[in-house]
Amino acid sequence: MLIRIHPDNPDPRQIKEVVNCLKNGGVIIYPTDTVYAIGCDVYNKKAMEKLCRIKGINIKKHKLSFVCYDLSHIADFTKQLATSTYKLMKKTLPGPYTFILESNNAIPKLFKNSKKEIGIRIPNNNIPREIVRELGNPIVTTSVKDEDKVMEYSTDPELIYESFSKHIDMMIDGGYGEVIPSTVVDCTDSNPIIIREGKGGITPFL
Repeated sequence: MLIRIHPDNPDPRQIKEVVNCLKNGGVIIYPTDTVYAIGCDVYNKKAMEKLCRIKGINIKKHKLSFVCYDLSHIADFTKQLATSTYKLMKKTLPGPYTFILESNNAIPKLFKNSKKEIGIRIPNNNIPREIVRELGNPIVTTSVKDEDKVMEYSTDPELIYESFSKHIDMMIDGGYGEVIPSTVVDCTDSNPIIIREGKGGITPFL
């Protein structure tokens, strides 16, 4: 199913339609402030397994991330943040950054990996944020494009849908996406480390 949602002013009825899909174990593709992403409800085990099959990844080894509505969601899933880390996140989010943080014991069992870390995204895009707000908890996210491949279809919503339509439950067309991923910042230590320089500028971390 392909659904078009206005990125600046999402229709609440359409957002509820997406949320119902997620609550029923659906896997969706949606726009962010960087590349298009695949996601599902973090608390739905079958949906998580389906997402991993689509991407061909092992959830025990692969680092996935959460999309949150705002910083208030984060405390439910991470250990207490250092004041400096919180200030950095408050300064740069919503934005094209993925923050790697230490996870707490509340992370769903299926999501745990040996490193006990989790990526946190608060994209500067109203569509995923409104979805998460309406759902009431974060969604798991991973990009539709492979890290080491530039795919022609990865920015065009209709081409993405053609490639994934048989595997996903819903595709949200929020306009053309980008090819540059988020900037990944490891904040598990006292000093933040840039793991990957992407769309987000690194000046705040220098």
